[in-house]
Amino acid sequence: MKQSSSSVPPVDQHLPVSDCAIDMNRAAAKSYPLAMKSMVGGCLAAACLIFWSGVFAEAEAIIDNPKISLPVQPKRIVSINPCGDALLMQLADPGQIGAISHYSHDRQATSIPLAQALKYQAISGTAEEIVAMRPDLVIAGSFVAPATEQALERLGVALVKLSIPQSVAESQQQISEVAAIVGAPERGKILNRRISTALAQAKPSDDELVPALIWRSGGLVPGTGTLPDELLRRTGFENRSSTYGLSQWDILPLEHLVERPPQVLFSNASETKSRAGNYDRMLSHPVIQKLSHRITIADYPARLLHCAGPTLIEAVGTLSATRQKLRSLH
Repeated sequence: MKQSSSSVPPVDQHLPVSDCAIDMNRAAAKSYPLAMKSMVGGCLAAACLIFWSGVFAEAEAIIDNPKISLPVQPKRIVSINPCGDALLMQLADPGQIGAISHYSHDRQATSIPLAQALKYQAISGTAEEIVAMRPDLVIAGSFVAPATEQALERLGVALVKLSIPQSVAESQQQISEVAAIVGAPERGKILNRRISTALAQAKPSDDELVPALIWRSGGLVPGTGTLPDELLRRTGFENRSSTYGLSQWDILPLEHLVERPPQVLFSNASETKSRAGNYDRMLSHPVIQKLSHRITIADYPARLLHCAGPTLIEAVGTLSATRQKLRSLH
């Protein structure tokens, strides 16, 4: 049962929430009509920000226009990317942050505590909004509207594009680069040490790899070669996505999951049940409840898949806690 995700293109991170979800769903529907019947209303806005594999070779902080010099000590930074928001919270002074992306004010899409995000003005990332903020540095994802790029170039404002980490090492490289750009290299070193410490603490004492799968809203599964795949391995799990013939990021229909379930299933079903308007037919299907009597179904919030950086600390802690609990029962 080979299922390729090649027909699912990277999604523009600046589409409106509903359009972004619809665009991704339509692309997936070309290859997965059965899965799409279960995806109605289930695609979170943050799914549009997931690590689409193979898009970038390295997680660099790319200076978009080398003709425009970076400010030595940025005084007014505007971020239009939620992962950039998360990095700024850890690396920049609060007074340096002029605005963050509107995703971070969305409870379902933010990768930082909502209370912290609400302390900062949020913008959707249009050229008009950014220019009005009078930034001396803009941090964005790899996809930026041409009008925005052109406006920033005319004004001589530096633009840094963050690519998508596909490994812990790439994420830590990106942290170091962004820390240097915002004038806080020591904070970058501290954050990277925290990530390394969390990984060391999450490493299991035995060599057994527990068969597992991350299966989130709409049946989306991270496969071999992705950052979540590395986190699974480093916390004592074996990512079983390849046994279903899945690509790096792919859709696994419910019927195939039930036919051959892993020993541990990580799902964000609990948050889709608890939030109004966030119902996901696949995650909430009665057969999943029946499956819970045969395998371990553990909570893995969707926000742990949206970004790397500081999110890695919570992600490996969550995976490790599940494995420790599983070992204690045997």
